[in-house]
Amino acid sequence: MLDIQFGQASDFGKVRTNNEDAMGSFVPASRHEARSLGYLFAVADGVGGMDLGEVASATAISVLTAEFAKAQAGTMLISLLPRLIQHANAAVHDCTLAPEYRGKKMATTIVACALRYDQAIISHVGDSRCYLVRGGEAKQVTQDHTWVNEQRKMGLLSAAEAAESESRHVLIRSLGPEMFVSPETTAITMQSGDVFVLCSDGLHDSMSNSAIAAIVTQKKEMDVIARELVAKAVEIDGGDNTTALVIRVRSVEQVGMYRGRPYRLPV
Repeated sequence: MLDIQFGQASDFGKVRTNNEDAMGSFVPASRHEARSLGYLFAVADGVGGMDLGEVASATAISVLTAEFAKAQAGTMLISLLPRLIQHANAAVHDCTLAPEYRGKKMATTIVACALRYDQAIISHVGDSRCYLVRGGEAKQVTQDHTWVNEQRKMGLLSAAEAAESESRHVLIRSLGPEMFVSPETTAITMQSGDVFVLCSDGLHDSMSNSAIAAIVTQKKEMDVIARELVAKAVEIDGGDNTTALVIRVRSVEQVGMYRGRPYRLPV
């Protein structure tokens, strides 16, 4: 069956006095729960410059993990995850209507990874990222929902210009400002040895794909690897909160699908 290890770390950085990043997980308590629900991991980054980024990120993570735990057994993750992110968006949006927060603006990014059998479903809004490290190389799975990235995709900016642009953190999509949001969702067939890295921009702004892969492929405990990723990013820059959640896949359970239901493949 699916067997994973994970670790996580977060740091204020060198400039911020509070941490607007949040992270959370759902870890099944039994083999039955692993097969019927699966695992969930998520990182959120409250948008700086607004009033309550830490409330937005914590609310999004709390709603996402709680709703995942209550999902109907066997629900297809590729439809469940974006739906739960929409629920998280509604909860953040509703916070602005609460008496204690009335008149306050808040928003957050989110990246979530759900795993079951041999499938990983990654869904995100904003510029928090997911990387897949396979065969010693790190590949960015998500595409930032930023103004600069849209300009790059249209050919109006080069990758180098986008990386250096002062507008690179201007989001075109985030949780909270609107009643509805459109997450972007990707499915990946996992292999033993794969490592997923979920992180806020405090980490990926500072580190190249090769630098991430070099740390992640070490034969160390996952909490140690997560702390090393965050410490290295803070050492290089440290101008923002920095968070990493690292998931190593030790083995997978290969299944086929028939009429939406999984069945075990013959060995």
